[in-house]
Amino acid sequence: MPKKALMIDYEYCSGCHTCEVACKQEHNYPVGKGGIRMNEIITELPDGKLRIDYLPFPTAYCDLCANRVSKGEQPACVKHCQAQVMYYGTVTELAKIMDEKSHCVMYTPR
Repeated sequence: MPKKALMIDYEYCSGCHTCEVACKQEHNYPVGKGGIRMNEIITELPDGKLRIDYLPFPTAYCDLCANRVSKGEQPACVKHCQAQVMYYGTVTELAKIMDEKSHCVMYTPR
């Protein structure tokens, strides 16, 4: 069976935190615990302006919503991503998508 993964194209992530909320609700996680965490990266540009990038990143609690996926559904974070920058599929499928993107990360749970 092909290995499944989560891919995030963080170049267009808006930082809305919907992935975090969806994950917490799906798994009923308490405050401070979740399967995905939004990281905010602030960079000062040469002209003195600030650039803010957002990187949602799975935590050790992420199981790619095994319960949902076993029913043929997408992981909660993928389903609810407002910017549509999260993808779920086989590593091979996602690698093809990554070839067309420039700012992606891929996550496969243990």
